Amino acid sequence: MNIPFPDLSPLRPEIIVSSAAMLLLLLDLVFKNKGVLALVGVIAAAATLYLLPASYGETFGGMFISDSYSMYFKMIFLINLILTVLISLKYIQRQKAEYGEYYSLLLFATAGMMIMASAKDFIVLYLGLELMALSTYILAGIKRHDIKSNEAALKYFLLGAFSSAILLYGISLIYGLTATTDLYKIAAQLKQTETSTALLLSMLLIAVSFCFKIAAVPFHMWAPDVYEGAPTSITAFMSVGPKAAGFAVIGRVFYVAFQNIQPDWTAVLIGIAILTMAAGNILALVQTNIKRMLAYSSIAHAGYMLLGIITGTLEGRQAMMTYMLIYAFMNMGAFAVVIMLDKGEEIKDYNGLAKSNPLVAALMLVFMFSLTGIPPTAGFIGKFNIFMAVINAGYTWLVVIAVIFSSISAYYYLRVVMNMYMKEATGGEAVIHTSPSLGLALLISVVMVFVIGIMPSIVIG
Repeated sequence: MNIPFPDLSPLRPEIIVSSAAMLLLLLDLVFKNKGVLALVGVIAAAATLYLLPASYGETFGGMFISDSYSMYFKMIFLINLILTVLISLKYIQRQKAEYGEYYSLLLFATAGMMIMASAKDFIVLYLGLELMALSTYILAGIKRHDIKSNEAALKYFLLGAFSSAILLYGISLIYGLTATTDLYKIAAQLKQTETSTALLLSMLLIAVSFCFKIAAVPFHMWAPDVYEGAPTSITAFMSVGPKAAGFAVIGRVFYVAFQNIQPDWTAVLIGIAILTMAAGNILALVQTNIKRMLAYSSIAHAGYMLLGIITGTLEGRQAMMTYMLIYAFMNMGAFAVVIMLDKGEEIKDYNGLAKSNPLVAALMLVFMFSLTGIPPTAGFIGKFNIFMAVINAGYTWLVVIAVIFSSISAYYYLRVVMNMYMKEATGGEAVIHTSPSLGLALLISVVMVFVIGIMPSIVIG
């Protein structure tokens, strides 16, 4: 029996990222600048993805698909990885966490995300999810002698394990109902069958697992502790990458496999989105640690992005994708500023920063304004775009709720700005740690925040 060798052309970017990760492990003992090697691998994968038309198509019997939808998310993953490597080069040396596996795990996690975005079958989706999750569990606890980092990794691992088990149970139910794990074949089967309790339970279990990955309420309990305990560079990576991967699979699974039961999952996601926006914004108000504040802020932004999924329209899904790209730049920029400040994890540490370091304060101001949604920053474009898509889908009342919670967010974002510009420094001037790579990451982030804010047509449409 001759088994044909699968066409690996659609997998080229994933192969490059995975090969770079394994090569870094081999070169750990003989090469010091591992971050530079990681950057070379990521840039090569991005070039392959963007420039080679042969990277499109299906393989492995249609279980893996590389199309424009997955390509968009893969570019977000690679941008996130490039910015993470840039902000990590000097930071992990300061944190004494420059272990050989650090950059390899970042690459493996990104490869898992890319596989998730291209999954056309639940089995491939699960494989990608586990590759991403196992890598991020270790990265959260990479500071081996730090008790907070150990706690973050353990909490993330235990709750992530429950999430994976819930996803597998949901997949097993849908397989029992349709005798397939292919998303398009599931959609075809569901068109011919009536909605049953088992189907709704399967949909609900899968939604719960995905909501854990994007830190939606009430499945957000891991995010604040993990974001605070993990190294700041990993917190930045986790705040964008796994969240984008979660939305990539939500957009494909619910719009394809569960298209026939859209009213049912829309009702579920509306409740989750409102709870997520409410809890994220309200709980962020009382935080004194900036990493915990940004964690709750990240939860709130997941609520806004869920609105795009709820519409059930192509416009809504595209608005969610645009918002995710914008969120990557403004959130990575904010965490880069946190890394720049020595022991700058408390909000009070930013008091008087505008007088001692006006440039750093100005950068943080830009990112806080963008996260709030103030024009002419990209954050305004992201929110406006997604709110218009929701209004066009007939959910005007939902936009009113979102705008109310968005106005609440202005308090905790602009509180950081007020501390920097209107309060006196306490405990002496903040120590600023700069490096060419960190400066480049900040430059890329701030330029993109303004470019997208002023010329949104480059990412919309």
